[in-house]
Amino acid sequence: MTESVIPSVLYEVRGAVALVTLNRPQALNSFTREMHQSLWTALDQAEANPAVRALVLTGAGRGFCAGLDLSELDFTPGPGLLERADPGPVIHDAFNPTTRRLQSLRMPVICAVNGVAAGAGASVAMACDIAIAAPTASFVQAFSKIGLIPDAGGSWLLVERLGLPRAMALAMTGDKLSADKAKEWGLIWDVAEDCVAAALALADKLAVMPTKALVATRHLLRDAGTRSLDAHLNVERDTQSALGKTHDYMEGVNAFLQKRAPLFTGE
Repeated sequence: MTESVIPSVLYEVRGAVALVTLNRPQALNSFTREMHQSLWTALDQAEANPAVRALVLTGAGRGFCAGLDLSELDFTPGPGLLERADPGPVIHDAFNPTTRRLQSLRMPVICAVNGVAAGAGASVAMACDIAIAAPTASFVQAFSKIGLIPDAGGSWLLVERLGLPRAMALAMTGDKLSADKAKEWGLIWDVAEDCVAAALALADKLAVMPTKALVATRHLLRDAGTRSLDAHLNVERDTQSALGKTHDYMEGVNAFLQKRAPLFTGE
């Protein structure tokens, strides 16, 4: 009799919202290569379902994500140790694609940080559009304690969210950042006793809004620091022109003129 395999990522659709749960609570949801693959499968399911217009990512148990499961690397003494223990390949093959996927989904992504987000787990949380944390959650840049640097986008996202002085101190010390301080400093949007319920409620709100405009807003805001104002004005113009050809733009204007609630379809 074969034992049932517990999935490392859970996927559920609640109305217009997909709920994706990292599900290795015994290891604080630290990532294996298989877990990345399972997450990508869940994201594929959400993207393929036209009824899904927002997504919530959270973790099972007492932690959100502790980054890389170090058992994925081979530290056995002997020939080839440096190659076997090299974190570069798993970053290239797994973590970087995960960050890119979260940044490019066709729908808003909300992270419900239910517990500690450490190492690349903090990077995954920051890669989402909006993050809501439980009061007991924390964010830890644990890399310096094992001789590494923030990865999975962490060194970029930390500076974007916090500015250089705070990002530098957190990354170098590896000190824990509480949920309340993370909100005060701008790393996350809010703190809620039931962060999953709060994230789902926000996702429900976003799911009935003009999805293409929300995603276009994501890209404009995230890329703003990479352009001059003059260049950014042109990108805004072109984006507005493209959105001006959508159903939701016409519906929004007509609803405003007719003094009624709009019925956005995400198209």
